[in-house]
Amino acid sequence: MPYIDISTNATLTSEQLDNIKHLCGRAVSLIPGKSEQYLMVKIADKSNLWFQGDDETAAMVEISIFGKASRESCETLTKEICGILEREADIPPQRTYVKYQFIDNWGYNKFMF
Repeated sequence: MPYIDISTNATLTSEQLDNIKHLCGRAVSLIPGKSEQYLMVKIADKSNLWFQGDDETAAMVEISIFGKASRESCETLTKEICGILEREADIPPQRTYVKYQFIDNWGYNKFMF
């Protein structure tokens, strides 16, 4: 049950959005037991986003995961997500935050996991 929520002040083309979504689907498998099968991705470009007092290109990525993940797995996924955003959208890794949230209760399709 992973969810990746990306906000950026960059303006992205539909091709960039699709590429980022696709690559996030592959990257989420870096967390053991997670796959694109239940992944939901939200990408909000053209956001009002400031980092270090300016509006140069930046991104905030929030990753919610049902259950837990090791710090090492999160670090590996962080590197991959930052790399995806740098390659696909020219967003510098030093202007990208990645926040993790681990969820014990997650509902889907009228029931709880």
